[in-house]
Amino acid sequence: MALKVLALMKRLNRFVAMLIGIVLLACVVFILAEIVVRQLGSSLGGTDEISGYVMAIVTSWGMGFALLELSHVRIDIIRAQVNKVGKAMFDLLAMSVLTTTVTVVAFRCWPVVERSLINGSRANTPLETPLALVQIPWFAGWLWFAIVSIVTLLAAIYLVLRGEFAESEAAIGAFVEEGNVQ
Repeated sequence: MALKVLALMKRLNRFVAMLIGIVLLACVVFILAEIVVRQLGSSLGGTDEISGYVMAIVTSWGMGFALLELSHVRIDIIRAQVNKVGKAMFDLLAMSVLTTTVTVVAFRCWPVVERSLINGSRANTPLETPLALVQIPWFAGWLWFAIVSIVTLLAAIYLVLRGEFAESEAAIGAFVEEGNVQ
């Protein structure tokens, strides 16, 4: 069951990653258009502001994908020296800390969004972007990352309790590049 849940999360995150890629490509096209228009002596305006918003949003959404692809940085010098049970314990510790941190961040993002909604806050820029338009998808990305983290941690705990250490390591272990000694 845990493996099915993890497979579903991976499929959902691959879909999210594809959407993020499309958004980034659209941002690149927008920036390229700005470069061309500047060469013609004009400007579209706001490309730096909009691209900053896009980066904040896609980063928050992309972290769930990175988690399931084992792309987050881990220093595993001690982990490499222990047996499979020890590795599973280090993996669960790392995943627990990450999940706790991400969940706290996600909960702390909401008051920022809420204040922008209540106050009708706008960016102090020429575009005067309503901040909630940017902060809602940014918050949703953090919330998604927290959900992915919680589900992944629970699945990994389930796998470890069943003694399925290889499956747990595949879900939350440290990615080791080819040629590195464990």
